[in-house]
Amino acid sequence: MRVLYTGADGYIGAVLGPKLLSSGHDAVGIDTGLYRRGWLFDDGCTRPMVISKDTRQLTTTDLTGIDAVVHLAELSNDPLGENDPGMTMEINHEGSVAFAKKCKDAGVQRFVYASSCSIYGASGDELKTETSSVDPRTAYAKCKVLVERDVRAMADSRFTPVFLRNATAFGASPRQRFDLVLNNLSGFAYTSGTVRVMSDGSPLRPLVHIDDICQAIVCALEAPREAVWGEAFNVGDETQNYAVRDIANIVNETFAGSVLTFGPAGADDRSYRVSFAKIKEHLPSFCCKWDARLGALQLKSVFERIQLDEKVFNAAPFTRLAELRHLRDTEQLDPRLRWTPMKDMFPAVAAE
Repeated sequence: MRVLYTGADGYIGAVLGPKLLSSGHDAVGIDTGLYRRGWLFDDGCTRPMVISKDTRQLTTTDLTGIDAVVHLAELSNDPLGENDPGMTMEINHEGSVAFAKKCKDAGVQRFVYASSCSIYGASGDELKTETSSVDPRTAYAKCKVLVERDVRAMADSRFTPVFLRNATAFGASPRQRFDLVLNNLSGFAYTSGTVRVMSDGSPLRPLVHIDDICQAIVCALEAPREAVWGEAFNVGDETQNYAVRDIANIVNETFAGSVLTFGPAGADDRSYRVSFAKIKEHLPSFCCKWDARLGALQLKSVFERIQLDEKVFNAAPFTRLAELRHLRDTEQLDPRLRWTPMKDMFPAVAAE
């Protein structure tokens, strides 16, 4: 299968590319390169060719001959989305729907969209299934709901959209992110000796390792059409419905000698538990191989190997919002998050 995956140079994309190749697919990546400065370690993997292009600039001609698309490339996570809700709606909702339409027009047969369990919002102890009501609290989550609605409406006998509602990701990637809860707590623990929780630790969060997300994507690509056509799947495992304090305790135990601290109850009221029964039924080959404890151990091993320090941990390229602010403040990106041509950044040179 010829697979195009967007966000190829992102946190998940950097892990997905090699897995697509090892699964026997003919893969090619697309990425505009916003986070390419953030390369934490070399994993020695062979990666597909990555084309440097904004998905908003892709045409149906660019998509000709592609059998399936995995769409990861959006403004990623709730804090980033809230920084500029209008831009988030333009890129994540309008842009993703327009891109899906181009894919359908080009004859792409399967469209796997990276959605999020964040759409469940503040549901407390209720175990959310794919048919439960949603409660998106942020621009990021609202866009996920809208994309699912609008792209599902495109489904027909030739076009099969699949929606993977990923739990909160964790784990090591060469394009590391330290703005995800387990990754963030682990980085603090290793570099400062403190497991620093900014809230009281009571919010509930399901977690899923990026390797398991990538496995779910491959399963969604390879599954019979009738198993996934127009379907949404929560991606994770019931055993990984954690309270943030539980995640913090795991990190604290993994990084021996670290001090665990909590803050006051935060303004962010998102808290949800999720059922993952449906993905096991429809995609029986899917099974999470990682949990939070194994993920913390993996991160510890990586940090020790590369001798992670506070400067690298706090560097902008490993935090989505910080890196975008840097690129905009230095005028490398225009207000619509398109690259500013380098020629526009150089002083004029007098003709000889």
